[in-house]
Amino acid sequence: MTVKTTLNAKDVDNAYLRIKDVVKETPLQFDLYLSQKYDCNVYLKREDLQWVRSFKLRGAYNAISVLTSEAKEKGITCASAGNHAQGVAYTAKALNLKAVIFMPVTTPLQKVNQVKFFGSKNVKIILTGDTFDDCLKEALIYTEQNHMTFIDPFNNVDTIAGQGTLAKEILNQSSNDSITFDYLFAAIGGGGLISGISTYMNQYSPQTKIIGVEPSGASSMYESVVVQNKIVTLDHIDKFVDGASVARVGDITYYIAKKFVDDYIQVDEGAVCSTILDMYSKQAIVAEPAGALKEFVNDVLGPQDDITKFEYLKKTSQNTGTVIIGIQLKNHDDLNQLKINVHDFDPSNIYINENKMLYSLLI
Repeated sequence: MTVKTTLNAKDVDNAYLRIKDVVKETPLQFDLYLSQKYDCNVYLKREDLQWVRSFKLRGAYNAISVLTSEAKEKGITCASAGNHAQGVAYTAKALNLKAVIFMPVTTPLQKVNQVKFFGSKNVKIILTGDTFDDCLKEALIYTEQNHMTFIDPFNNVDTIAGQGTLAKEILNQSSNDSITFDYLFAAIGGGGLISGISTYMNQYSPQTKIIGVEPSGASSMYESVVVQNKIVTLDHIDKFVDGASVARVGDITYYIAKKFVDDYIQVDEGAVCSTILDMYSKQAIVAEPAGALKEFVNDVLGPQDDITKFEYLKKTSQNTGTVIIGIQLKNHDDLNQLKINVHDFDPSNIYINENKMLYSLLI
């Protein structure tokens, strides 16, 4: 069987027709605050409101839906510590397929539970390997031994086409108000999202410059395309978010992004919109901004603790504000040590579980 390695806008259009009744058409939202702050028109494509809270459902559903009946009958696999696993699980349940999802043993319990929730009885989760690479190796061996189909999170033309439907939605939504874009900013991990978006925009909005945004601690596309002009594997990546695991881009995403992406920028964790829009101050889209609480996670949480709630409570224009953080402990006996860690991190913290009034107001 010949594996397709090229992509065009028609592939994205076809993917859109396959997935439009399954995925949520997320809002293209004008952001007044950022627009006023940077003296430009900023629109956010709100994929955080997608059914699985990210764009990954688009690529997973499209890649799985085009499989042959025989391949669907044998089942699918994937390796993921985060959003791709949830997209595959959601799709497996929607199409009533058997899916085996491999996740590293270090995956936060919250992520594992979300995969179980979306996949229900259609999904089997195997926790294996201390690193993503080890997990991936096990997944590929299992896939071959059981004659199943591995669903790649980014280095697959059908996955990329599904991610590219974001660009089609953006252009459809903006055309209603005659909005045009000078720049489109999109996050880069393995390169699937930027490859799909840039392919479609090059055809239907060629005047829009495509800017890839990578975290400085995991700039695999930047290193490959800009620095070394070849596919490279990073020796190390920072764990800037849960599920971060991409140390290299795929060969397909490398060639597509190299052809269509106009520029790449690197941002430090947490420095998202400010860094990007200080560099590009015209009309812009920021797609899927991301940040991290590295210091808090490293200094306060135990190795098996999860953050289950994070919310800013700032209601004024002051430069400082209050944050409420919910933490899930795997072992309740660790609570006293957690309290000590939190106090060392911020002596003014309030443990709201022991304050009935605050607890009733905030939870």
